[in-house]
Amino acid sequence: MLGTVNTKLKIFSGRANRPLAEGIAKALAVPLGNLTIGDFPDKETSVRIEEDVRGRDVFIVQPTCTPVNDHLMELLIILDAFKRASPARITTVLPYYGYARQDRKDKGRVPISAKLVANLITKAGADRVLALDLHAAQIQGFFDIPVDHLYAVKEIAKYVRSLNIDQSDLVVLSPDEGSIKKALDFQRNVGGLIAVADKRRSSATEIKHGHLIGAPLEGKSVVLYDDMISTAGTISGAVQVAREHGAKHVFVCATHGVLCGPAIGRLKGAAIDQIVITDSVPLPPEKQLPNMKVISVANLIANAIGRIHGNESVSELFKDDLPGRK
Repeated sequence: MLGTVNTKLKIFSGRANRPLAEGIAKALAVPLGNLTIGDFPDKETSVRIEEDVRGRDVFIVQPTCTPVNDHLMELLIILDAFKRASPARITTVLPYYGYARQDRKDKGRVPISAKLVANLITKAGADRVLALDLHAAQIQGFFDIPVDHLYAVKEIAKYVRSLNIDQSDLVVLSPDEGSIKKALDFQRNVGGLIAVADKRRSSATEIKHGHLIGAPLEGKSVVLYDDMISTAGTISGAVQVAREHGAKHVFVCATHGVLCGPAIGRLKGAAIDQIVITDSVPLPPEKQLPNMKVISVANLIANAIGRIHGNESVSELFKDDLPGRK
């Protein structure tokens, strides 16, 4: 419980990750709003708000995770329903933002889908967005409304510190060059040294890891950190590099356990001591592995919602952990 919250605060959930929404509402000591969502026979989405929200500060929790298009369309319809119900403000809470990796034109004649989705969410009725670990921080600029960007590094780092790995034995390994900044932020929270696995794309579908840059891994406990595990190609390759360089233990940490396509098979086949992910997206039984640890981000998101509702600084949540980030 986060203290007394104004009764004008309302938390609602789509169907993408209701358990997380329930955890957020519990942390805020408010009931989860009454929203009926169903499907017509032709699979069109049906939404009805079952309570008065006029003049209320509404937060809608809906990660656009698998099936991405279904959950995105459901979010847009929910937003339209609320826009027509006259709340004071609508904040879309996106624990996971689908289409985030389509954030630039890296070849000719392709869309920038991350911007398109931002436009759709804004047009549908969102006044504000609360996001968690966007794949690229510049996606905040795709929205023409305020965006509060949360980071799960604090929660994951707290768990890694609880493993009591000696600082002289700890190396944080970035799985590729593009994740160096995330790995540095993480290393600042857990300590140890830093290293980078050099990733090279050999074809459109094949990725090869080669050299190791930075601290040696021989006899060390290695922690890989990234924002998401999607097909697990990058992660499994980096684990192989760590083992080839003599790592004693390998822990894999990520905010979003998307785990699509061959991900589970790759993770099963990799020599990983433990996989640490958050509950930003739901983890169905068929994707659960014995060496997985799921950390809840409900309190983190609830704290941010409470601050937004009370017109307080959200960046204060990260002030002690990530110096320099405003």
